[in-house]
Amino acid sequence: MENGLLIVISGPSGVGKGTVCKQLLHDNDKINLSVSATTREPRAGEIDKISYFFIDKEEFESMIVNGEFLEYAYVHGNYYGTPKKYVLDKIEKGNDVLLEIDIQGALKVKEMYPDGVFIFILPPSMEELKKRIINRGTETEDAIEKRFMAAYKEIQYVFKYDYAVLNDEIELAVKRIESIIDAERYKVNRQIDIIKEI
Repeated sequence: MENGLLIVISGPSGVGKGTVCKQLLHDNDKINLSVSATTREPRAGEIDKISYFFIDKEEFESMIVNGEFLEYAYVHGNYYGTPKKYVLDKIEKGNDVLLEIDIQGALKVKEMYPDGVFIFILPPSMEELKKRIINRGTETEDAIEKRFMAAYKEIQYVFKYDYAVLNDEIELAVKRIESIIDAERYKVNRQIDIIKEI
């Protein structure tokens, strides 16, 4: 059986990664969303092993020591990480796994699993990105400016990814990602078993 793909999607804040990933998952039932582990308490409506793997700090730190994460981070007093076993088990069963993650996390995953498909979502323009951040209506002017400046720096990381996808329209962005996934399946190094049988 052919292995699935690890599809890693990231990009600057406000670019619409979440919306693109949600549509990609909706349109493709063979793609599984990666489930992260965290030490924070579950919020209302969150379900263990579906929303997150909710584990205590001691267990999380033990998993770090044992090299059980593709990547992890300590944010606002809690750990968050991508369990390696969960992802690799899915891939070995022929399922594709989607990981929507920040840039630092994506680059750590690339070190651990260079065979992944790393896709950077780009805004149509910086003006449009700023408009999207403002239209969220959830932040102060100062916070918007900081987020915009951070996004400007984050875009420089695009060259560390395999692909860049413009998010001008959700449906088009999803189609572009689906084309990348199709092309990746036909790479020679992913078809060694088939080639050997010819």
